[in-house]
Amino acid sequence: MANKRDYYEVLGLQKGASDAEIKKAYRTLAKKYHPDMNKEADAEARFKEINEAYEVLSDPQKKASYDQFGHAGMEGAGFGGAGGAGFDDLNDIFGSFFGGGFGGFGGGQGQARRNGPRKGQDRFMQMKVEFMDAIFGKTETINLGVDEQCSECLGTGAHSKNDITVCPTCGGSGTVVTQQRTPFGVFQSQAVCQTCNGTGKTIKNKCKKCGGKGYEHKRVSVDIKVPAGIQSGQQLRVQGKGERGENGGPNGDLYIEVLVKKHDYFTREGKNILISIPISSVDATLGCNVDVPTVYGDVELTIPAGTQTGTKFRLKEKGVKDARGAGDQYVIVNIEINKKLSKDEKDLYKELQDLQKKGGKESVFDKFKKAFK
Repeated sequence: MANKRDYYEVLGLQKGASDAEIKKAYRTLAKKYHPDMNKEADAEARFKEINEAYEVLSDPQKKASYDQFGHAGMEGAGFGGAGGAGFDDLNDIFGSFFGGGFGGFGGGQGQARRNGPRKGQDRFMQMKVEFMDAIFGKTETINLGVDEQCSECLGTGAHSKNDITVCPTCGGSGTVVTQQRTPFGVFQSQAVCQTCNGTGKTIKNKCKKCGGKGYEHKRVSVDIKVPAGIQSGQQLRVQGKGERGENGGPNGDLYIEVLVKKHDYFTREGKNILISIPISSVDATLGCNVDVPTVYGDVELTIPAGTQTGTKFRLKEKGVKDARGAGDQYVIVNIEINKKLSKDEKDLYKELQDLQKKGGKESVFDKFKKAFK
């Protein structure tokens, strides 16, 4: 007993670990060191050590004795090698090694799942939408290649019902049981029958229309309704246009991720729309009225005298509309200085500059400079 490692140390745990922590650690290490998966020289010894530790720590009575007396409390307890893992634990672990669990347990339920109708996988694609179409909504037509149930055999793949027989290889189960010998005994595993591909049935005379596949590949046009107010990243679901089902199961669904294109002038933040407009320094100084573009048409906006660049104005309910209401549009003013002035314009600006100097009025820069004194 003196040469044995502490069972908690074997599982990489601290003393007092919970049952869930013990089970999780065991499952991880058992997979890592199983001799069929790990070809290192000490893998088999480590695997036995891990199982022995788990057999003790997973049993409340043995664990209590070990916690109190250590390895001395385990004398005469007897260990069953891999047996300490428990059927459920080993079934999960060996299932990942051999493609299935132990034979003879739960087979009926698994068989029903394999032979029964199974829905196909979902498909995903992206679709670009114009900015205005995302605001107001539209119907977009796309072309898809899809596998649809054969209209002649209704998915059976057979010429008639009498042409469908039980698979002679698997006896209708859809699986075949194989045995594998390991250092710890013989384990049974189940695999999909290669003769019938897991359906449990064979077909004497195949459907002439689909060649026995049970489906037809078609190129179809699908109308996609893009709802008003949709945003980039949102998905639309089209039922039954995914991958084909199996054993008569329905097709999966098609999910379309919408990507909204950028607009030359409008930008969107949630339900609000932003736009920047330029005005002259004269209009900013004296004030003016401007017709501002919105997604619903032009709206008159009053720019008050003395407006500064970067000032933001709100146009109520001129943003994105949906069932919960409408957002707003925000107008950001940018003051632009005209670089090309006529002689008359230059004379007027010069006259204004002289008036400011004569009146002793501080310039904007003079006020700025005073702040540093």
